Amino acid sequence: MDIDFALVLVCLVAFCGALWLLDHLLIKKSRDEAIADYERNRAKGKTEEQIRDDLEELAREPIVIEYAKSFFPVLLIVLVLRSFLVEPFQIPTGSMIPSLLVGDFVLVNKYAYGLRLPVIGTKIVDIDDPQRGEVMVFIHPQEGKYYIKRVVGLPGDTIRYEDKNLYINGELIDKEYVSDITVDTQIGELPGTLYSEVLGGVEHATQHIEGIGNRRTRTTWVIPGGQYFMMGDNRDNSFDSREWGTVPEENIVGKAIAVWMHKEPGLNLPTFGYNKWIN
Repeated sequence: MDIDFALVLVCLVAFCGALWLLDHLLIKKSRDEAIADYERNRAKGKTEEQIRDDLEELAREPIVIEYAKSFFPVLLIVLVLRSFLVEPFQIPTGSMIPSLLVGDFVLVNKYAYGLRLPVIGTKIVDIDDPQRGEVMVFIHPQEGKYYIKRVVGLPGDTIRYEDKNLYINGELIDKEYVSDITVDTQIGELPGTLYSEVLGGVEHATQHIEGIGNRRTRTTWVIPGGQYFMMGDNRDNSFDSREWGTVPEENIVGKAIAVWMHKEPGLNLPTFGYNKWIN
């Protein structure tokens, strides 16, 4: 089951903040009254040390309030950073190979495409729009999960993908041969080809798998306004807009900008040898 970390974080911040406010408005007043009553009526006949201990006990905050006050500023800072600046994201599948590997931890720029409220995603500050060739994290329009793909089609574009060739508005996007490779697939190792491609001025690698044809009957898409067509760089092994359609603007999470850590699946230690800026 996927956990909505943003929702959990917002609830924790609200809970800790509410306890802090409740203590400030009501509970602390009761402690102050108890201290004043003690000093008036029950401090007689006790040593200074006993009085000091009693006052410390009366002034002591309940453990729940103490923890709430301690965690609130930390959680609030994390919420602000994660919601409006950068958010970590781990690559779960191989759809972006060779650009991004399974187990890569990437940083997502949350303000590149405008500031949005956490959880509900409403844009409150408009900064920029996604550009062709950028790697974007978004919420899948049907599944509600985080996905990461490359922006291929912008609003108003006509996208055609046929015979492993990409056309944008009728223009063939050239891909330059780099090398022959071996690709791990669910049915074993298959020969493949590594290419270099340029989209919107962004040069990046793509790979194709030999022997896997076009499994999709549809080859052409016209992108509606406010929608984006997303594709993985692993062109023959990517579940993307060619299957499920376009991504609405309100589903955008942010721009992937860097790989800061990599961890192979299973009981493996993280490594930092794959760190890089994302093209």
